[in-house]
Amino acid sequence: MKFLAILIGGILVNNLVLARFLGLCPFFGVSRQVETATGMSMAVIFVMTLASFITWLVQNLVLVPLQLEYLQTAAFILVIAALVQFVETVLRKTTPNLYTALGIYLPLITTNCAVLGVALLSVQQQYGLVEAVLNGLAGGMGWSLAILLFAGIRERLALADIPPAMRGFPIAFISAGLMAISFFGFQGLFKDLFLR
Repeated sequence: MKFLAILIGGILVNNLVLARFLGLCPFFGVSRQVETATGMSMAVIFVMTLASFITWLVQNLVLVPLQLEYLQTAAFILVIAALVQFVETVLRKTTPNLYTALGIYLPLITTNCAVLGVALLSVQQQYGLVEAVLNGLAGGMGWSLAILLFAGIRERLALADIPPAMRGFPIAFISAGLMAISFFGFQGLFKDLFLR
């Protein structure tokens, strides 16, 4: 039941973008087209899941035994940066169109606070290895769900008759706010699902 709670919690209830407001820069920057958002989602899920695995190992096998917990943030960022470089190299070689479409936002996964946030939350929650990896996967899936829904909305908004002053980012911010309000409705779902 705890694994299900971590999975549903990461995707819906504690969604990194819409509940914790982490990873907003690529969320707004790459969500103009569903195709680009899909590629970014796959990269974030991969990096977030693998980063959760490696950072758990670094935390529990290196930092804690050597009493170097104060280096936690720097070590985690180093792991995330290495993973992003790997993804960037693979995308450049295999799908150059997607690599070009993601542009500056692909290297920005390194500074995506959602990736670092998931790793730090796993440590804070004292998750075991499997729980930490599941938390990373759920966080990536939740981030991807949010950006894909948002990209679909933005594609429709591009065709809508919107006053000139509201076009672009103003209507995007309003739409994201409405999405966040709707995701708060999942708080009740979580309570009813696990407290019976």
